[in-house]
Amino acid sequence: MEPLRVAQKAQAWVVDVNMGYGHSRAAYALKDLSAGSIVSANDYSGIPPQDRTYWQESRELYEWISRMKPIPVVGNFLFETMDHWQQIPSFYPRRDLSKPNTQLKQIYRLIHKGFGKHFIQTLSRTPLPFVTTFFIPAFFADYFDYPGDIWCVTTDADISRAWAPMDPQRSRIKYLASNGRVVERLKLYGVRDDHIFLSGFPLPKELVGGPTGEVLKDLLTERLCNLDPKGIFHARYERTLRAQLGPARCKRTTAAHPLTLTYSVGGAGAQRALGVKILQSLKSRIARHEIRFNLLPGYRKDAAVYYRNAVKEIGLKKELGSWVVVPEHTSRADYFSDFTEILKTTDILWTKPSELSFYCGLGIAMIMAPPIGSQEDFNRVWLSYVGGGVSQNDPRYTSEWLFDWIDSGGVARMAWNGYIEAPTHGTYRIEDLVLGRKSELHSLPLIV
Repeated sequence: MEPLRVAQKAQAWVVDVNMGYGHSRAAYALKDLSAGSIVSANDYSGIPPQDRTYWQESRELYEWISRMKPIPVVGNFLFETMDHWQQIPSFYPRRDLSKPNTQLKQIYRLIHKGFGKHFIQTLSRTPLPFVTTFFIPAFFADYFDYPGDIWCVTTDADISRAWAPMDPQRSRIKYLASNGRVVERLKLYGVRDDHIFLSGFPLPKELVGGPTGEVLKDLLTERLCNLDPKGIFHARYERTLRAQLGPARCKRTTAAHPLTLTYSVGGAGAQRALGVKILQSLKSRIARHEIRFNLLPGYRKDAAVYYRNAVKEIGLKKELGSWVVVPEHTSRADYFSDFTEILKTTDILWTKPSELSFYCGLGIAMIMAPPIGSQEDFNRVWLSYVGGGVSQNDPRYTSEWLFDWIDSGGVARMAWNGYIEAPTHGTYRIEDLVLGRKSELHSLPLIV
C-alpha cells in the first residue's frame, strides 16, 4: 500500500473529488488546514484501478449529459432523467425524510464491495481530522472506521438525501453547513443535531483578510465606486456605509481598476456559448474601454481556444489580454489560484448559480445564468432571497440593461446585500471547529 505524503504542518486531511469545480473550490479555501496539500479521493497516488473506474465513469457521464443539455428535446430528456435521480425533495411540509433514496443505496452497494477502503486505509496511517467537501469520501471514512474525526463540508444552499449516510443516527460524520436551510434539511434527513454546525461556505482567505475582514472591506469599497457611477446608492446609504466600512474608505470617489465583469464557465464546459453572446453585446463598450471583460474557461484548454477565437472573430483582437481577458491554466490548483486573484478586481460575477452563489458574501454582485440541476435551482432561490444577485436578462442586449442597472445604483445594492446578508467567514469558522478552537466570530443567523 503506497502512503500519501503528509505536508509539514498539516493539521487535517482536506479531501475533495476533482469532478467539476464546486467541491475542489471549497477545498482550495481550506488549504491552510492541510498546509496546501489537498487529496482527491478519485485521483490519488496508488488508487486501485476499480475505484478509479467507478469515479471516472460517474464523472464522464455527468459531464456528457451536462454538455448535451442545450440540445432541444434529447438533451433536456437526458438531463432531467439524471437530475430526477439526485433530486432534492420539497422542504414543506416538514416531515421525516430519513428514508434512503436510490442514489444513496447504489453508493453504499459499491462501498459494501470495498469502494473507498484503500483510500481510508491509506489516510488512516496518519489519523488527522478528515475534512471532505463531498459526501462519498465521508461515507468511506465512516464505513471503514477512520480513526479520527470526520467532517463533511456542504457546498450548496440545499442538499439531496444522498448527502446524509444510510444510518444518520449512528454515523460519526459531522456536518459543516453552508447555510441555515442545509442545517434544517440535515435534521429532516435524520442527522443528529449535535453533528450539525452552521459554518457558512468556505471563501478564500485572500479575499477576506482575517476575522475583521479588512481586505474584504477594501475590495468592496473599490467595487462600490465602480458600481455606483452616479452616486445614487452612496447617497441613500451613506450613514450605513460609514458605519460598516469606516469614514476613511467612504471618502474614495474613484476605483483603482476599471469596471470589470467576469463570466465563469462550469467544470463540464456547459453554457460556454453564453459567454460569446455577452461578448458580442459588449463589443462597443469594451472597445471604448468602458468595461473590462474576463472570460474564464476554467481548466479546459478547448474552452480557452474557443473564447480566444471568438474574441478575434468579433473584432476585439487588439483588446485581448487587456480589456478582454481569457486566461489559460496549467493545473487545477493554478486555476483556483488565478480565479481568486481575478476576483480581487471583479465587480460583477456572471455564472450559473453553482457554489459560486456564496461568493456574493464577498460583496460581488451576481448575475445568474440558467441553473443546471436541482441543487442550482435552490442556489438561485437562496441568492435571490439574500438579495445578492438576479437572473440574467437577454444576453443579446447586455450592453443596454446591464448599464441601466449600474446607473440606477441597483448593482451596487446587490453587492452590498450579499456582503451584509451572506456568510463571509466560513473558512475561519471551519478551521476553528475542526481544530477545536474557541471562535472569536459571531454566530450566524439561521437564514433559510
